[in-house]
Amino acid sequence: MLWSQLYAPTLREDPADADAASHRLLLRGAFARQLMAGHYSLLPLGMRVHRKISGILREEMESIGGQQFVLPALHPAEIWRRTGRWEVMGEEMFRLRDRKGAELGLGMTHEEIFTTLSQELRSYRSLPQIWYQFQTKFRDEARPRSGLLRLREFTMKDSYSFDVDEAGLERSFGLHHDAYQRFFARIGLPVIPVQASSGSMGGNNSTEFMSASSAGEDLVARCPSCGYAANAEKAVAALPEIEDPAGPDAPEPFETPGVHGIEQLAETFDIPAERLIRTLVYVVDGEPVLVLLRGDHDLMEQKLSDALGAVSVRRADPEETTRALGNNAGSLGAVGVTKVRVIADEALLGRSGLTTGANTEGVHLRGVDVGRDISVAQWAPLRAVAEGEPCAECGTALEVLRTVEVGHIFKLGRKYTETMGVRVLGQDGERIAPVMGSYGIGIERAMASVVEAHHDDRGIVWPVSVAPFEVAVVVLGQGADVTRAAQDLYARLRGEGVDVLLDDRDERPGVKFRDVELIGLPCRVTVGARGLAEGRVEVTVRSTGETTTVPVDEVVGHVRSLLADLAV
Repeated sequence: MLWSQLYAPTLREDPADADAASHRLLLRGAFARQLMAGHYSLLPLGMRVHRKISGILREEMESIGGQQFVLPALHPAEIWRRTGRWEVMGEEMFRLRDRKGAELGLGMTHEEIFTTLSQELRSYRSLPQIWYQFQTKFRDEARPRSGLLRLREFTMKDSYSFDVDEAGLERSFGLHHDAYQRFFARIGLPVIPVQASSGSMGGNNSTEFMSASSAGEDLVARCPSCGYAANAEKAVAALPEIEDPAGPDAPEPFETPGVHGIEQLAETFDIPAERLIRTLVYVVDGEPVLVLLRGDHDLMEQKLSDALGAVSVRRADPEETTRALGNNAGSLGAVGVTKVRVIADEALLGRSGLTTGANTEGVHLRGVDVGRDISVAQWAPLRAVAEGEPCAECGTALEVLRTVEVGHIFKLGRKYTETMGVRVLGQDGERIAPVMGSYGIGIERAMASVVEAHHDDRGIVWPVSVAPFEVAVVVLGQGADVTRAAQDLYARLRGEGVDVLLDDRDERPGVKFRDVELIGLPCRVTVGARGLAEGRVEVTVRSTGETTTVPVDEVVGHVRSLLADLAV
C-alpha cells in the first residue's frame, strides 16, 4: 500500500472528549471516527486491524470444530418472549415496529436464534455441535464511553455449543476456554480468567476474560499466591472471626435524635461499624426486600440479583421504604419485621450484641442477636469484597484490579433448549434437550484493549500479529535513486509476504516519523540519500526505539528475522 493513496487523516492533538488512551490514539491515528455516542466508523487502518483480529479468532474457532453462520440482526419479539428475555433486557434492547405493527428487536446476542436453528437436530449422533458467527450487535448503553471500549453498536464473535449431557458441555466449555487463551496470547493481550456472574444470560457457571486497564469499569479480586480470581460481582473473601460480647436478653432501644446513616451513628456513639447492621430496602421483581449487611460492608447488587434469581433489582424510593417499614429517615432495621422478606449477608451469621435502627425516627436498638431477633428468610454472600481482605482459598491478601471484560463464556445448561422445545433422540431412545454453552468476544473492544496494553507517549505500539502493516518503508527526500531504492525494497518485502506500507508522501521527515510512531507499526525502514551513498538503510523497532544500520542487500532478511522475534 502506498501512503499517498491511503485514507489516514491523522490528528496532531488529542480530541477534547477522548478519555481512555485507546480512545485518544485510535482517533488520532485515523483508525476510527465517531458518528454519535457509542457509534463509530472504522477507517481503513482500523479495518485492517479488525480483519486481522477476526482472522486469528476465526482460526481458533475452526481449530475446535466451529462452523460459521451468519444470522439476522433483526429479531421478532415473540422468540425473545418465549425465553422471558424480552422483558429482562429492558431498556438495553433497541426495539421497533415494522410497517405491519409487528414488534422487533435488534439483536444484543443470539441464544434464541441459534436455539431456533438447533430444532433441526434430530439425534445424539448429530452432537456435539459448535456454531459461531461474526455479527453486529446492538445494546442501548446508558453511558457509552471510552471510544471502542463501550459501544452501542459493535461486532461480536459469538459461538454456541450443543451437547448431549453436562460432560459434553464441560468439554465444549474447556475447548472454548483454551481457544480464547490462545487467541488473546496471539493478539498480545494479557488476560485474567475469572469467575463471573451469568446475569441475564442464565446458566450457573461462567468465566470472564479480563484485561487490566485504568479505563476499565469492572473490578476483579485476585490472589497473587494461589491464583484465585473473580469479578467483584462474584468474588468472595475470608473474614476474621469476631467474638461478640454477651448481650441483653432482648434488644434495648436508645435515643439517637438527628442521627441518620451508619457513618453518623458510628461516630456519634463510638460504635465500630463492624458492630452495626446496615439495612437497605430494595424492590426485587416488584416486591420490597430488606437487605442486611455489616455496617462496614457495601452491597454488590449483582450478588443480590443472583441470590434471588431476580429479573429486576433496584433501590427503593422513600415512599416505597415508608410503605415497607413505616420510616425512611435513616433509622431502618429488621427487628420484628415479618411482612417483608429479609435477606442477609453471610457475614452476619451468628452475630450478636449488634446495633441497628428501630424503624422509628431518632431511635436505634442495641444488643441485637441476629438469629434471635430477626426473621432472616435467606442467607447469601452479598457484600463487595475489598482490597487486602484474605483470600478464601489460601488466606493471602487479595488485590483488586480495574479491568476491561474482553471475553465471556457461559454454561447455559438447558435453559434455552427446554424453553424452546428442542429435543433430540438419546442413546436410550428417549427424547432429551441438548445442553448449551455460549461464548463471546467483542472485536472492537479487543482492538481497543490491545491499545490500552500497548502504547506510549508517542502513540500505539501494535503487536506484529494485529498491526495494520508490519513495516513502513519511509522515503526521505525526492531523489530518483532514493525513490527507486525504496520502491525496490517495498517490492521485495511484499514478495516475501511482509505486510508493508510505503510512505511516499511529500512530507517532512519529522511528520513521517511521527505518523509511523503514532499508528504504531512494529518496524520502520528509513531510506535516505546519505545512507544509500554507503549502501545502507536504517531499521527501527517501534517498541524499543532501537535503530540498526543494515546493508541494502540484507534488509529483507533482517526485517523478516526481526518480525519473527517480535512475534514471539
